[in-house]
Amino acid sequence: MLFPGRSAQSSSSFDWSTSRLGDPQQWPPALRLAADFMFNTPLPLLLVWGRDMTVLFNDAYGALAGPAYGRVPGGNVPPVMPPPLAVGGTELERAWDGEATCAADRDLAFAGSVGGGRYDVHFTPVRADDGNVAGVLCALAPAPAPAETDLDEAGGPMRILVVEDNVDSQYLVCEMLRAFGHEADGVGHPHDALARLAAGRYDVLFTDVSLPGMSGVELARQAVAQAPDMRVIFASGYGDTLLRHVEFPYLSLQKPYELDQLQQALDKVAHPLPART
Repeated sequence: MLFPGRSAQSSSSFDWSTSRLGDPQQWPPALRLAADFMFNTPLPLLLVWGRDMTVLFNDAYGALAGPAYGRVPGGNVPPVMPPPLAVGGTELERAWDGEATCAADRDLAFAGSVGGGRYDVHFTPVRADDGNVAGVLCALAPAPAPAETDLDEAGGPMRILVVEDNVDSQYLVCEMLRAFGHEADGVGHPHDALARLAAGRYDVLFTDVSLPGMSGVELARQAVAQAPDMRVIFASGYGDTLLRHVEFPYLSLQKPYELDQLQQALDKVAHPLPART
């Protein structure tokens, strides 16, 4: 969804015959989904599978960590704990308990590499079909400079409600937003979204236009009526046809959209939008 035009990678792009994971066609669905998302994402990501700490990583993480990691994307228990997992040990354990966590502003150093620096390390539990946590996805995002942490500055953290009835798409969008340093909650139905909005404050409503039971436009209209400062981003596979008569400020993204388009939209809504005419 996020990266049209890129050469896609997936778990089937690699030879796993020498790894403990074996044939990807036999992997649990949750492992396949998390691994395919990781391999096809330009942010540095690790995937820890199982409490015996089988670790997979993508090209972006390999480039950051340096030549010591080679070109193999993982699939074995690491002889040395990778730096993001080592510095976020407490947060990693909380993720194993089912809680999405962040080890903020951690200093990462990689042996034989100049790719270290200060990063926010995000841990997200990956649940198997039975609901138990089977793995943890670890995403690295450069830690913001102190001047960028205020919401009044572009790029600062925002609390974002994602409304998307496709569970896989909802998961991916929330992960991207968290990797950018924002707080993100996801729901699949407009009624659940309204309950979340009534229970707490959100800075941004990121909603699909086409939703079950109520359009994303009507959902946003009710949200803005309750919180006039709410900023709205629509995602639509139908262009702007359904948005022609929207009376409040908004931004829209045409599906499928690219990662930089999502980042640009977030940068724009970090400040109040001018009224559309």
